[in-house]
Amino acid sequence: MSEAPMANDLSTPLTGRRRQKQERAAKFHFPLARLLFIAIFLIIGGVALRLVLVEEPDGGRPSAEVAITSTRDGNSIAQSAATGPATITADPGQFPADGSMVALPAPGSATPAPGQVPDNFGVLPDLSEETAHGAIPRMSGTGLTPFLAYRRNAGTVATSNQPMIAIVVTGLGINEQGSLDAIDQLPDEVTLAFAPYGRSLPNTVAAARTAGHEVMLEIPLEPFDYPQNDPGPHTMLTGETPRNNLEKLFWLMARFGGYFGVINNMGARFTASATDMAPIMEELGARGLGYLDDGSSNRSVAAQLAGANNVPFGRAGQVVDANPARASILSALASLEAQAMDTGSALGIISALPISVQAVSEWSRELDAKGIALVPASALMQ
Repeated sequence: MSEAPMANDLSTPLTGRRRQKQERAAKFHFPLARLLFIAIFLIIGGVALRLVLVEEPDGGRPSAEVAITSTRDGNSIAQSAATGPATITADPGQFPADGSMVALPAPGSATPAPGQVPDNFGVLPDLSEETAHGAIPRMSGTGLTPFLAYRRNAGTVATSNQPMIAIVVTGLGINEQGSLDAIDQLPDEVTLAFAPYGRSLPNTVAAARTAGHEVMLEIPLEPFDYPQNDPGPHTMLTGETPRNNLEKLFWLMARFGGYFGVINNMGARFTASATDMAPIMEELGARGLGYLDDGSSNRSVAAQLAGANNVPFGRAGQVVDANPARASILSALASLEAQAMDTGSALGIISALPISVQAVSEWSRELDAKGIALVPASALMQ
């Protein structure tokens, strides 16, 4: 006797009605995970399609286009100078002009061209060229030179027969407060030379020129015992290509403006090499700057090269504070007086040490009574 099949037996064939019912349920069954995947795919696809078809990288944010202009092409003189082998002009680097100093007229004997107004640091625009390192001095299109425009006018003393002494104070600018103190103490006729490494050089130099001093730039040159004796960064070296040394010179010249010439810092080896020194002197001549030799090396060829390149030149005869003691400083100053009385002029150099500044300040008050004139260094540069 066979058993009747169970109603829930899986082996029982489905009836047509039950099969149709299950097929309809399967047709309308979509898992939730699949729905989410499809939605995400559609969103990503839409964003990608928009980026491809719509050129709007800012994503619809408000924007504006402003034309960028350059002063380089508008400066025909700088462009012309840049074509020479000794001058390198790159992208403009604006010389800082946001200081607090009041603009001052150029202290030189030459009259600036009409419309030439000094900036906040006393620099004439027509005597400035923009380079990759910043603004550096140049000769104007009318022939006005930085030497003539920025030197202090010695007046009638320079053409008289009165003995003259010039004093140059070196090493200024690194200690800002010490430099400002020296500016306040020293007579206006004293020339001030600034090292190219101070943090507030444009302001300090502008303060010096506002007080009536003429200023110079110190340039570091290679001594015989370099690098044991190192004048500082961007020292010009013998054996380097002229282009490399000129790049260093341009960097140094861009540290501040308003100087009428340069003075060497060390450099016994460099100034003895005509091959290395000649391109530097040529550049100074092309830009209308003077050169003052500190007198530390008898092997220097700077005088000959300066004459060949029409560079106003002078040479110091003595380092006044080689022994930084008051008695020694006064003795050296007395030697300058004797030289001036004998030859008509003398030029000495001192450092920015407080004892040196004080000694020179007090000594200068007695010069008139001795019949000797204190004059700026530029007055003794030929």
